[in-house]
Amino acid sequence: MSDKYQGFVSTPIGKLLVKNLGLPSPTKLERYEAGAPLVDGTVLVGGTGRLAESLPGLLDLLGIASTATAGECERIKGVVFDASGLTDSTQLVALRDFFTPILRSLDSCARVVVIGTPPELTSGPERVAQRALEGFTRSLGKEIGKGSTVQLVYVAEGSEAGVTSTLGFLLSPKSAYVSGQVVRIGVHGKGTVTEVADHTRPLAGKVALVTGASRGIGEAIARVLHRDGAKVVGLDVPQAASELQTLMKELDGDWLTLDISGDDAPQRIAHHLAEKHGGVDVVVHNAGITRDRKLANMAPNDKGDRWAQVLGVNLTAPERITRELLDQGVVNEGGSIVGVASIAGIAGNVGQTNYAASKAGVIGLVDSLADELKDSITINAVAPGFIITQMTAAVPFATREVGQRLNAMAQGGLPVDVAETIAWYANPASSLVNGNVVRVCGQMMLGA
Repeated sequence: MSDKYQGFVSTPIGKLLVKNLGLPSPTKLERYEAGAPLVDGTVLVGGTGRLAESLPGLLDLLGIASTATAGECERIKGVVFDASGLTDSTQLVALRDFFTPILRSLDSCARVVVIGTPPELTSGPERVAQRALEGFTRSLGKEIGKGSTVQLVYVAEGSEAGVTSTLGFLLSPKSAYVSGQVVRIGVHGKGTVTEVADHTRPLAGKVALVTGASRGIGEAIARVLHRDGAKVVGLDVPQAASELQTLMKELDGDWLTLDISGDDAPQRIAHHLAEKHGGVDVVVHNAGITRDRKLANMAPNDKGDRWAQVLGVNLTAPERITRELLDQGVVNEGGSIVGVASIAGIAGNVGQTNYAASKAGVIGLVDSLADELKDSITINAVAPGFIITQMTAAVPFATREVGQRLNAMAQGGLPVDVAETIAWYANPASSLVNGNVVRVCGQMMLGA
């Protein structure tokens, strides 16, 4: 589905109205295309922290050109500033001194990454300084404009080698609709940094289960994981069997049709993955439903029981399936579990107490398991904001427009934006990325 407003403001009359009326003027976002370089330009590297000296080498592994001198770039496509060495609040002036001279030299759709040390792993003045980085990056993300993004990556001491896949994601168009986010690396256990032979196909030889895979965001997830080399096992309800089989045949994948909220669903899924594929490496809990109604009107005996249906599909089913796969040892060593939450689970939404509870619960699932998982298995979540799909196209015009404009990029995201974020989590090189919840929302103005 297309953004008609964005198309209009690019016309001569649209540009005139934007200028005279002060209307939002969203920049067309650059998105990754298979075979393209991760960064089409040069990344400026600065700072004096723990990773400063190793950053050029890490970027070189990804095929990303870097420089330490802004004057060597006609336009700057990316920036990585290592602030992990800031140990008290007086040193925060280094942020202003570094960024102020270069901001007007940033190219459109530029990517800015600030690296810090997790505040919870520090104390005293250092903790104060490192926590301050969150306010800086989130504010800069709302200032920067031109389709550009700003992220903060907290790297635990001893986990510096595990930052490569995250830099590749955040500096590339794969993170087009992700901004103002905080990523933690190595906080929930140090683990082992996994080497990937081919950064263009990091999931080669891996098996990925995607629930709700027949269309929309689920279809995009399946396509991106397939692009990255995975054998995709798509799962959906029997009513979607035709669409699901057509997609999986196209992707040379496998499929399974069932209701994930069924009593025997976890056992059936585990049996299928173990018997046909010898286990699973990536589990994406994408399937979800909405049954919106204000809580005052959501009677316990209403038709279909809106509360029980939504909680059952969106939260209880992922909990039960995850537990069954783990208990039976179906998730392979180094595997990745990803939950699809929602901005509604963070900021809330009128008429969605059931949906918001279920999506906040997905975040709770990540929190509860991040320190419990063994065999270097990770668990993370994405929290999409307004994503343009067939479902959101049916939302009333005024509501849809507010949803799309109420973010720093003044536009809705695409299903592929969610899929790319999940592919980053699933990348074996992201083995130290654990316990994270990243919003894919264009830095929505609501929610933390």
